[in-house]
Amino acid sequence: MVEGLNDEYITLLNDYLCDGGFRRLMRDGVTIANLDYGPGVDPAAATAMVFTGAAPSVNGISGAKIYDATTRRGQNILTDPSTIGNFTGETLSPKGILVSTLGDEVRLDAAGTGWVYSAAADPVQAIIMAGHAGNSAFWINADKGNWATTTHYKDLPQTMSARNYTRPLTAAVDTMVWTPLLDASVYPDVPDYKRQYPFRHNFPRKDADRYDHFKASPKANTEITNVAVDYLNGMQFGQRGPVDMLALGYTVAPYPYTRDADNRMETLDSYLRLDRDLDRLFRTIDRRLGAGNALIFLAGCPPSTNGPRDDEKWGVPSGEFSPRKATSLLNMYLMALHGNGEWVTGYFNRNFYLNQRLIKESKLDLADVRAEAAEFLARMSGVSVVYTIDDIIASRAGDNAQALKRNTVVPHSGDVIISLTPGWCVVDDQNALTAEPQAAREAYIPSSAFILGGGVKPQIIDTPVDARVIAPTVSRLLRIRSPNAASLPALRL
Repeated sequence: MVEGLNDEYITLLNDYLCDGGFRRLMRDGVTIANLDYGPGVDPAAATAMVFTGAAPSVNGISGAKIYDATTRRGQNILTDPSTIGNFTGETLSPKGILVSTLGDEVRLDAAGTGWVYSAAADPVQAIIMAGHAGNSAFWINADKGNWATTTHYKDLPQTMSARNYTRPLTAAVDTMVWTPLLDASVYPDVPDYKRQYPFRHNFPRKDADRYDHFKASPKANTEITNVAVDYLNGMQFGQRGPVDMLALGYTVAPYPYTRDADNRMETLDSYLRLDRDLDRLFRTIDRRLGAGNALIFLAGCPPSTNGPRDDEKWGVPSGEFSPRKATSLLNMYLMALHGNGEWVTGYFNRNFYLNQRLIKESKLDLADVRAEAAEFLARMSGVSVVYTIDDIIASRAGDNAQALKRNTVVPHSGDVIISLTPGWCVVDDQNALTAEPQAAREAYIPSSAFILGGGVKPQIIDTPVDARVIAPTVSRLLRIRSPNAASLPALRL
């Protein structure tokens, strides 16, 4: 899985790619130019769609984080207090995935003799890719920089323990510097001032968020590739009879920690560096297994469309939306209508949560109160669109109402959901998903996918392809059972 992958960037950089990375995928495999996830999915939800063949409303993964009504804060969607973290204090498990995954089906196909391992910067993505029955899932802990996992998985490979003890990221990340891979003058479609003053990013020990910065950079992709190569060289992947699976999570999403809003050169450089990592990975696979003995699928998923705000000097319309103030004003409005009480219990990721218990005790109709709240929020500055969860369930919300309903997990959703006017930032939010305010954007960013090996013939599919068909298509090529919620037919490749 590659967050932010778009084949337009690959085409733009074609002259600078090596022969065995993206070029090999495009030359020898199937290219899906537009992998359609529908609206409102983050990389975690997109990964779940690809690996389960089902929409969020079925697989249960609405995003990386959900709102916890007890603590009134966001929490990891895979939080499971019954587990213990290895090399981390996080307690996570795949129990929140409600259906089977590709990883599960690989394990079940040969009565558990097939191997399923995953590695990614993000814990949710790593666990989704490994599934319920996987051998192990590892991710980079954002607090200490360790490769971490959960006791749900019983396999603790020696290569991962060795990395933490003998080659820890904590000892290396401070010395890493990310600068352009090529001469700054050759990067296409980049302003002259960026070429004259190319970027330079490092991850110093004094920066408390250095591991978050590292995980968003191509340096993390290289570390993940190092792990994959260690697995392939140190274990007998694909050489024992049953199907084995190694799942990796990469990113080429726009780097969110630039000094200004223009991160085009960083994005282009991320593609070039990932291209080299893929070349190294594919060469290792060929050397260990022999050419043609592996099926590779690489699926892009949409990045966050939000980004750093533009400098005020350019005069681009913008503003700031405060959830704390909006919650307070909405509560006062509902008190004016229905009497004193805490009518609004919380806000998370543009979802407002109403006090359903108080509404029930007051013998009010919940749908009516939701509609009143939506009408009030719609008049606030910076709010462009408001839906109630009733609108979404009834398929009367948004330009693609059926897809929005499909991508909504009702138990995780708020009562009223807003969209901000592009250019506006959420401020004063204790549950912010990023440390720095991000400006809302509505620009559509297509995702791409590639399938290589398995006897598939090279071709380009230009028409949109539903992301849910990847799992049954890969299952068909591997001749294993599809995940149990994959209801769409496989592509005939």
